[in-house]
Amino acid sequence: MTYPEKTEDIFHDDDLFDPEDENDEKPLPQEDDHQLHEHFRFTVDRNQSLLRIDKFLIDRLTNASRNRIQAAAEANCILVNGKAVKSNYRVKPMDVITIMMSHPRYESEIIPENIPLNIVYEDDELLVVNKPAGLVVHPGHGNYQGTLVNGLAYYLKDDPLYDPDDQRVGLVHRIDKDTSGLLVIAKRPEAKTNLSLQFFNKTTQRRYVALVWNIPKEPEGRIEGNIGRDPRDRKVMTVFPDGEQGKQAVTHYRVLEKFGYVSLIECRLETGRTHQIRAHMKYIGHPIFNDERYGGAIILKGLPSAGYKQFIHNCFDVCPRQALHAKTLGFVHPATGKEMFFDSVIPDDMEHLIERWKKYVCGAYNEHPTI
Repeated sequence: MTYPEKTEDIFHDDDLFDPEDENDEKPLPQEDDHQLHEHFRFTVDRNQSLLRIDKFLIDRLTNASRNRIQAAAEANCILVNGKAVKSNYRVKPMDVITIMMSHPRYESEIIPENIPLNIVYEDDELLVVNKPAGLVVHPGHGNYQGTLVNGLAYYLKDDPLYDPDDQRVGLVHRIDKDTSGLLVIAKRPEAKTNLSLQFFNKTTQRRYVALVWNIPKEPEGRIEGNIGRDPRDRKVMTVFPDGEQGKQAVTHYRVLEKFGYVSLIECRLETGRTHQIRAHMKYIGHPIFNDERYGGAIILKGLPSAGYKQFIHNCFDVCPRQALHAKTLGFVHPATGKEMFFDSVIPDDMEHLIERWKKYVCGAYNEHPTI
C-alpha cells in the first residue's frame, strides 16, 4: 500500500498555536473551484475488508481528524476511482483514492530568505521577535515565501545546532498577518518542547491592546464562548455560546481609554483559539476597528455627517488593518527557570490612529457635548 509523504495544512489541527493566527487552519475548497490539484493518492490493498473511507484515511493521514476528513468529503475533495465520494463510502480492494485541493501541492522545504527581523531579545535557547503588521508568520496557502519563518531560517542557518528539518523553525505560537506584536522562538528542541508545554498549559502571559468600536458597558469583563469555524464561511471564526460546537475560549478585557465612539482596550488571554480576540469582541458587539473580516471596517457608531464619514475613512487609511497589537509576553525561561517578561510599544499606525481619535473627541465634545 502507498502512504503519503506528508499531510497538508488542511488536515492539520494544533492547539499549541496562538489564537490570532490567520493561517492556523485553511478553508476547504468549495464546489465551484475551477480547478483541483492532486495532493495524495492511495491504492487500496487487495486484502482490504470493507471499511468507511473516513476510518480508512484517518490511519493514513498524519494529524488528520475524522471531522476534517468528513468535511473534505463534503467539499468533494476525496475521489475514488475518479469520482467524488462522501465519508460513508466503503473502500474496496484495489480502489484508487485521491485527495484533491484547490491549490497545487508545494514543497515543504523552508527556503531561507534575508528578511529583516526586529529581535528584542536573544540567548542560546530562544529569541523574542516583534513582528510588524503585514508579515505572515508561517508559509501556507498563498504565502509560501516572504514569511517570518523564512527569515528565521536565514537568520539561524549558521547556528551549528539549528535543525533545518524543523518546518516550524522553533515556532511555538503565532499571530495574524495583520496583527503586530511579540513572538517567542525556540532555538533548541528542548526549549521548543518546554515553551510549547507552557502555552498548552496556559501558564504564559499574553496581553493585547486593541481599538474597538463603541464603549463597553462595564469597564472590565470576562468573555466566554466556544469558538469554531463559521459553517457559512470557513474563513471566519464564530462564537457558539451553547458550548455544543467549537472549543472553549475565555478572554478578559479592560477599558484603557474612551474616545467617544471607540475604546482602547487591553485583552488578556486565558485560552488560545484562532482569532479569539477578534471573534469575541464581535460577539459582544465591539468589533476591532478596521477589522474587515469581523465587521469592523464599516462605520458602526457616530454622526450621520459627511465630515464624520470622511474622518473615519481617513482613520482607516492611517491604520489599514485591524487595530490589534500583541503588546506583552511572559514565560518561564526553559533553561534557567527565570521568569521572562517583555513589553513592546504600540506601533506607529495604531499610535497615529489613537492620536486622531483623541483630537477628534476634543473637538467633537465642544460641538456635541452628548457624544
